Amino acid sequence: MNYKLLVAKALHEQIGETLTVEKIFALLEKPKTAEHGDVAFPTFILAKEFKKAPQQIATDLGEKISSIIIEKIEVVGPYLNFFLDKKIVSAAVLADVLEKGEHYGDLAIGENRNVPIDMSSPNIAKPISMGHLRSTVIGNALANIYSKVGYRPIKINHLGDWGTQFGKLIVAYKLWGNAEAIDAEPITELLRLYVKFHAIAEEQPELNEDARIWFKKLEDGNEEAVSLWEWFREESLKEFNHIYDMIDIQFDAISGEAFYNDKMDEVIDLLEEKNLLKINQKASIVDLDKYNLNPALIKKSDGATLYITRDLAAAFYRKRNYDFAQSLYVVGNEQSNHFNQLNAVLKEMGLPWADDMQHIAFGLITQGGKKLSTRQGKIVLLEEVLNEAINLAGKQISEKNPDLPNKDEVAKQVGIGAVIFHDLKNDRLNNFDFVLEEVVRFEGETGPYVQYTRARAMSILRKAGNPTTNSEDTYTLNDSYSWEIIKLLQEYPTIVKKSYEKREPSIIAKHSLQLAQAFNRYYANSKVLIEDAEKLARLALVQSVATILKEDLRLLGVKSPDQM
Repeated sequence: MNYKLLVAKALHEQIGETLTVEKIFALLEKPKTAEHGDVAFPTFILAKEFKKAPQQIATDLGEKISSIIIEKIEVVGPYLNFFLDKKIVSAAVLADVLEKGEHYGDLAIGENRNVPIDMSSPNIAKPISMGHLRSTVIGNALANIYSKVGYRPIKINHLGDWGTQFGKLIVAYKLWGNAEAIDAEPITELLRLYVKFHAIAEEQPELNEDARIWFKKLEDGNEEAVSLWEWFREESLKEFNHIYDMIDIQFDAISGEAFYNDKMDEVIDLLEEKNLLKINQKASIVDLDKYNLNPALIKKSDGATLYITRDLAAAFYRKRNYDFAQSLYVVGNEQSNHFNQLNAVLKEMGLPWADDMQHIAFGLITQGGKKLSTRQGKIVLLEEVLNEAINLAGKQISEKNPDLPNKDEVAKQVGIGAVIFHDLKNDRLNNFDFVLEEVVRFEGETGPYVQYTRARAMSILRKAGNPTTNSEDTYTLNDSYSWEIIKLLQEYPTIVKKSYEKREPSIIAKHSLQLAQAFNRYYANSKVLIEDAEKLARLALVQSVATILKEDLRLLGVKSPDQM
């Protein structure tokens, strides 16, 4: 039951064709306090049409509107405040959740169309750092959300396995590296070489030219360059897969920039056919002046390709192979110009699907307010953060529940879940500072708080003997604490749709926090297991909360232990 829609229809019957039901629905507001009702309608927009003061319109409408779900209407100035019948609404909402279970909130918007999601994309020969966390978990959450609204997400790990940085790494290895050190600690040693290159290149800039030469050799298939590149790539993938296993994220395709090496000529030929390529200082560019963008550099003066060349090839490949409805790129804010250029070049080529490609930008994770930088060696390794989070979660679990079965597994679910949840509860475009001790707390606006709340709900159901509650029975509640929960449950399909439309997982995370807080207030003020006529209704409410909290967390990529 969408009670807001029913209120909108009741209003429409009295307002007439001046406003559609959809327009009325969009105008409905949530009052700031429960004392002002459950839904409010501002009448300002009707003043011109009705030729009356908004206050008078509100009074007139308040006398005429009626609906089975409306208990009473209060007129406060220009507002109509609707108080809903708690028993009718609670019975309908609980029946809906119990019937649909984890599929409550599912939508058919996507019609099973494909949506490639370019996400994670770590660079070969560098460890996965906290800097990679956002793209990985935002991309995974969006894949889950897109699936829930009816799309077929295709998670693509577009590895950074090509480019001038590999020329730098080859030069660094040939100057200062040795095979034994790399065999012993591959990623640590490769990172050391990369950082050393940049430090020394500050005083010896000629090293950058050597790196460009070696990358060109790599592009041309030089045997030594290719052999080193393959070695660096293989060792890196071993570490990447270990981290992905920890956070339980899988990909449908792992294909880096190198995959598109033999697919770039088609794009360049098309650009030439359409007379879009221009030569500027021996380099090939596409002029994007009319988009207020700098020219897109397609080929350097030495013939070497660039990131955008490979991304153009990737766009063609994905459209051809997936015939996508949308194509998402979950990449940091700082790459906005790159994706603006990418879209502009595709538009210049006359491709209508250019607008279906969307850059899902996000802010930075900072430490002490400062950006983390691989180049300068200031890197926070994701694996170390996850292990420390698991350790902190384990200590708290041992204090709260020393006899908990599978304590280590639960600590892993809670610790890793805490890191993921903290990232996703923040609005995607915002920067945020990361302090691990705050992230893994069991109190406050944290993942462990939501997990613990759900585990508490499961504990209540176990104590009640896991009673059978189903959608065929009628469960009615009318107390104020359960009502706050009912409203949050009823709102869930709208929350799912909004998180999809805004490409914003934090909407789901915030809903889970609000639901957990409302449930804990309910639990503190209600005797759930007392034997009376409403006992099964209360247990139906607990079951519904446990179901939706688990689904909220699943969409975010966070596990829900039954006991904590």
